[in-house]
Amino acid sequence: MTVIFKKLLPAFIALPVLFAAGRANEKKPPREFYEIKVYHFASAAQETAIDNFLQQAYLPALHASGIQHIGVFKPLSNDTAADKRIYVFVRGKSLQEIVERPTALLGNNTFTTAGKAFLNAPYNDPPFVRMENILIEAFPLAPQMNLPQLKTAKEEHVYELRSYESPTDNLFRNKVQMFNEGGEIPLFKRLGFNAVFYGSVISGSRMPNLMYMTSFDDMASREAHWNTFRGDAEWKTLSAKPEYQHNVSKAEPILMKATPYSDF
Repeated sequence: MTVIFKKLLPAFIALPVLFAAGRANEKKPPREFYEIKVYHFASAAQETAIDNFLQQAYLPALHASGIQHIGVFKPLSNDTAADKRIYVFVRGKSLQEIVERPTALLGNNTFTTAGKAFLNAPYNDPPFVRMENILIEAFPLAPQMNLPQLKTAKEEHVYELRSYESPTDNLFRNKVQMFNEGGEIPLFKRLGFNAVFYGSVISGSRMPNLMYMTSFDDMASREAHWNTFRGDAEWKTLSAKPEYQHNVSKAEPILMKATPYSDF
């Protein structure tokens, strides 16, 4: 028995190494890219034009190409804001796919036919004031979007899109590291924030910055979650660490509702 044990001992010693190597070789999900289109509008007529275009042309064409889970949102501040906006969230497998998407859409009959009035609007009666694109790469530890698991009716849901700007590139990378290896993503998950995505902005007007979106059953739930977050011991410890100081110069939260035709 002793001789057999001595022969098997090296194999038992090697087991932890083999298991570790197996975990290292496990395939991680590919990191997604996200496009957030922001339509700025000034009138009810423009809002209707954008809604009709998105609902009847843009989303159906993207669905036909295999792209699902498209989000369309309107800020709660639209009623009083001078700059009224509609946000469209679309994911992609690669930057190339996102770059080639506008050309591909022109080959879709639904897009060109149903979107004709919007696409061919005259110069003196445009359907929007401006349109901007924000390109985002998913965080390493949140490589793909998640559909929110909410319990209330869709019209009660509240989505919060947050942008964190940093003073320098190095401090931006520090804040991204704080979300990933630092543990901020697991903290949000533990507290039930129903995050849709986390990512680094790779093209936008407020760089360097990161963006993420959380979701809640209603406004009361949103307030309760943030109150819990601010008082959480783990957050207090994480945010007090010297290495994570001064990595955000501006935080902009945008509270939004999904449109009736949004996928989520």
